[in-house]
Amino acid sequence: MKKITLSIIALVLTASAWAQILDRSQRPKPGPAPEIKLGKTETFTLPNGLKVFVVENHKMPTVSISLQLGIRQELQGGMAGYSDFVGELLTSGTKTRSKDQLNEDIDFIGASISANAEGAFGFGLKKNQAKIMEILSDIILNSDFKQTELDKLKTQSLSALETSKNDPDAMMRNVEKVLNYTTNHPYGEVETEETINAITLERCKKYYETYFRPNVAYMAIVGDITAAEVKPLVAKYFGTWVKKEVPVAMYSQPEAPLSPKVAFVPRDAAVQSVISVTRPIDLKPGASDEFAAKVANTVLGDGAQGRLFLNLREKHAWTYGSYSSLNSDLLVGSFSAEVKARNPVSDSSVGEIINEMNRLQNELVDAESLQNTINYIGGNFSISLESPQRVAQFAINIDRFKLPADYYQNYLKNLNAVTAADVQAAAKKYMNSRNMNIIVVGSKEEVASKLGRFAKNNIITYYDNYGRVVVPSETKSAGNIKPEEILKNYANAIGGEKALNALKDVKVVRKGTLQGGAITMINLQKDGTKIKSLVNGSFNGQTMNLQKMVLNGDKGFQEGQGQRKNLEGDDLAEAKQAADMQAELHPEKFGNKRSVKGIVQVNGADAYLLEVTDSKGKKSMEYYDVKNYFLLKQVGASQGDNPGQVIEFSDYKEVPGANGYKVPYSMKVMGGEFKIETIEVNKGVSDKEFE
Repeated sequence: MKKITLSIIALVLTASAWAQILDRSQRPKPGPAPEIKLGKTETFTLPNGLKVFVVENHKMPTVSISLQLGIRQELQGGMAGYSDFVGELLTSGTKTRSKDQLNEDIDFIGASISANAEGAFGFGLKKNQAKIMEILSDIILNSDFKQTELDKLKTQSLSALETSKNDPDAMMRNVEKVLNYTTNHPYGEVETEETINAITLERCKKYYETYFRPNVAYMAIVGDITAAEVKPLVAKYFGTWVKKEVPVAMYSQPEAPLSPKVAFVPRDAAVQSVISVTRPIDLKPGASDEFAAKVANTVLGDGAQGRLFLNLREKHAWTYGSYSSLNSDLLVGSFSAEVKARNPVSDSSVGEIINEMNRLQNELVDAESLQNTINYIGGNFSISLESPQRVAQFAINIDRFKLPADYYQNYLKNLNAVTAADVQAAAKKYMNSRNMNIIVVGSKEEVASKLGRFAKNNIITYYDNYGRVVVPSETKSAGNIKPEEILKNYANAIGGEKALNALKDVKVVRKGTLQGGAITMINLQKDGTKIKSLVNGSFNGQTMNLQKMVLNGDKGFQEGQGQRKNLEGDDLAEAKQAADMQAELHPEKFGNKRSVKGIVQVNGADAYLLEVTDSKGKKSMEYYDVKNYFLLKQVGASQGDNPGQVIEFSDYKEVPGANGYKVPYSMKVMGGEFKIETIEVNKGVSDKEFE
């Protein structure tokens, strides 16, 4: 008992002594930044100028080879987008291998090889390192661009552009490029249908022959290797790569606007806005205030702990998340703060983003937040050191960006030296709300007019999805016409009550192309209660079933991507409406409410705009030609961040033997155009089709 008592007394005395030494009202000062020890990187340079960086990592019997070009290419101009094709063309066959042979050789050794406009990458087992090196060199040194492959790429790109026309994120990125950098800078060039169609094989070849040169290239080799064993392989397969003087293009330096500028991109049926408060910045890798700028951006919006997230989501519940990004770059960097917000609070969201930016400039960050942010950035950096590829990239960065040799060894030291005053200065320099482009993609009718207060002289400039200035078409008054009258006229336009009531079954086969593949759509309807939809695709000679939906009365299912599920809820209701061949005669049956929003332009034609609200409150849009009442366009309801699907209809014709029944023989959807190949009415579709 005495021994235990003495122990307790000793503990009490020790705690009392520490209490006298420690002042718990003061936050402990952070200790010195830990010393960073990077993995050993060995380097050598071939006589042709190729710089090679080797990082050993013997944990796994694999090797990766990354080739990067340190180039400053010329503007693409009227052929914007051609450089993106170069990587695909590089891997579409060489002078010694066809495309199929190349793919077979890569698959045989279980490797992964890819290329882009500024380099190539290969990964596989260490035992196959020589073969990987040989294939990579064949791609880089002996590429053989073919017109047939370019034509496929152009078709795929045009299809993707068509899809992106209603993608709010793509629309915003295009306008962001143009406003931040201008079209006279490579970062500001935007691909359009015109530029894609103008691309030639000769231009792609010229790019390859001009810029793929060893004297501007860096190669990083990482894995279960040593510099001694890979050096002869590199010399063998890349030593014959011919060096050549590579031109260095010069561009005008993009500048931030002198005063806030509001850019609005109208988007049909938008229920939320995509917002970016952004500007170009002059921040190069290794700049004296680079670390302070990183800390300022992290405090503002780099993650769920950022002020933007805590304000717009946690405090106001206006969005799923709001974030910011700040990037350094040799040519020109960028800053942006972004959010997706509901229409009624879009302008308020812009206001809160600006408030948080101003707060960062006007108030010093408190000591606790500053230290937590520094710890967060430092932790991410330390984790990155576990990747040998990242260590190899560090070595390349030091050479390419002319950084101090100890830049990464001193990373945490320099990060920990950032003060609250440094953060404030960086925020004033790079996040000044008075020099921002405020870009909003959304509903013109509900949002645009509220944004003028953020711009100088309340001026709002309108842009299309490619970043071109437009004069927005005004929504004209539709007079006193009622939605019921428009729908009745539409029903008459496609054949009238007699023709529609005579429909017992319909089978339609549409064909078109999408993303370079041949697509077939088959649609069968019967008795107004049965429907079957099939979408099949053929890509690179391989045919596959992409989607299937079947409804038989009150039951049905849908299949896609190897999964099958029963039709329920909204999906079941939509299928029932699609099955009803006389739906135009009784629109009230499905619980949808329509309102006329006015007359707008659709592909040059005046159209009545009808807003459709279903029983769950979801809104979609329909556009009917003012002259003939044909349905020209539908925009489906948005689902969260996913935009509603856009379908355009044209070329209405009578169906042979169908009592004047008319259908659109051309349909644009998902970036593809589909034309009716065959249509059969009342030919006796079997009930077995719907089992």
